[in-house]
Amino acid sequence: MPLGQTIAFLGAGNMAEALVKGLLRAGVAAPQEILCTDRRLERGPELQKAYGVRFSSSNVAAAREAGIVVLSVKPQAMNKLLDEIAPVLDQSKLVISIAAGVPIAAIERKVGHGVRIVRTMPNTPALVGAGATALSAGEHATEADLTQAKALFDAVGKAVIVDEPLLDAVTGLSGSGPAYIFLIIEALSDAGVKVGLARVQSQELAAQTVLGSAKLLLETGEHPGRLKDMVTSPGGTAIAGLHTLEAGGLRTTLMNAVEAATRRSHELGKRFLQAKQDDED
Repeated sequence: MPLGQTIAFLGAGNMAEALVKGLLRAGVAAPQEILCTDRRLERGPELQKAYGVRFSSSNVAAAREAGIVVLSVKPQAMNKLLDEIAPVLDQSKLVISIAAGVPIAAIERKVGHGVRIVRTMPNTPALVGAGATALSAGEHATEADLTQAKALFDAVGKAVIVDEPLLDAVTGLSGSGPAYIFLIIEALSDAGVKVGLARVQSQELAAQTVLGSAKLLLETGEHPGRLKDMVTSPGGTAIAGLHTLEAGGLRTTLMNAVEAATRRSHELGKRFLQAKQDDED
């Protein structure tokens, strides 16, 4: 059922468009309830033609009208945007940020305490309705706000609620994770070519194998180790391949990758907060 209030997407890039598409497909919002802005004015006709949504050239006007304001600009543009819209944000509005590495505290410093803020970490598979998103509530956001925000991101995949300090870990795992999986698919595809498959067939089989394996795990709820054992016959091909992966340190490498990305996310968040503090001093 449509929300019955205006949702403003301030910044109409790929992730915002994915959310718009998902909300419309799921019936969470009607086209007339969605209002987009973007610094590139040509985005207006594109979005209106594709989805029937409204477009504004003014962030302030869009934020003033909306009940839900989605901050969907790049992190480096967040300062300017918040300075612009702060005068029209108050406790009547739910503010949702999808900007990576921008802490809730940094947003509050710009818009004032009391504003209801939900910070999120989505990932790029939201573009095809298969995203993984984590959400964290600011001090003034209510359970109803979290439920409403979660409904937005459930429309483009799966959403979970975590405490804000864990969003760095989410960034390291699911936020950056598609890059790891694309690398794995590329490597599997290369391997298929090496053993005689055509490139197109090899890539299609590799991608479908990753998709099918993830779907099997999610739908059965089985432990991944048990599903692995179902494929692994004594003295068979899978155990021979697994032995090679273990010898190459695949588990450790993936764990180290998530840890390194988590650490980097934490560093960027601290840098963003420090920059805000320096601006105020």
